[in-house]
Amino acid sequence: MNKTTDHIHSLAKGLRVLECFRADAPRLTISQVAQDTGLDRATARRCLLTLHAEGYADYDGKYFTLTPRVLRLGMGAIASLPLPQIVQPWLDQLTEQIGESCSVSILDGTEIVYLARAAQKRVMSIGLMPGSRLPAHCTSMGRVLLAALPNDQARALLDASDLTPRSPRSLTDPDDIMAEIAKVRDNGYALNDQEIETGLRSLAVPLRDGRGNVVAALNTGMAATQNDPQQVVAQYLPALKKVQIGLSRVL
Repeated sequence: MNKTTDHIHSLAKGLRVLECFRADAPRLTISQVAQDTGLDRATARRCLLTLHAEGYADYDGKYFTLTPRVLRLGMGAIASLPLPQIVQPWLDQLTEQIGESCSVSILDGTEIVYLARAAQKRVMSIGLMPGSRLPAHCTSMGRVLLAALPNDQARALLDASDLTPRSPRSLTDPDDIMAEIAKVRDNGYALNDQEIETGLRSLAVPLRDGRGNVVAALNTGMAATQNDPQQVVAQYLPALKKVQIGLSRVL
């Protein structure tokens, strides 16, 4: 591919504008988008007004917000991936067996993206579904996926992450988080004790393909009702590992 002639710069700019909208920034002005993307104000304005004209954004004269039409882009991409279709029946069966919600995610930069989920009951204050994103550094699935990377790559992603604590138990020192990632690498699983949200624990294992490469992470989450977090490992790890082994034969 000739990057000079085959690269559509206007499309690339529009995608950068779309990526500005996040859970913590759902309403943005033209100036804010220009600052976030590094585009000049006139270019940011044209991109936003184009999104508005095509039905991907609402505009009240000052603020732009994305419309549900944008979901067609993300959900269509997720639906086209074979992995969600493969893992969903396993998640449904696992959730029914252990009585807790289960999910599969992949790593995208400093975040995890949920590809499939089977919800038994809601234990988080936010709703999760395919396409949802959470920080990788403070989630069980994120640490499993970071542990699969070479140490320097994991550290580089950690250095690029927003380490603002999500709960009083969140680790915020990069060296402490890297130490936890090393434990995950040694143990083969990650136990998260209320770092992403108070009252929530989760347990995750890597999902490998037939060649042993980590392609995703599988987890289950539950309310932190047991005094000893390690009881979560004893209670749920065998079931997770059974699914892990089963999926390695078909991925």
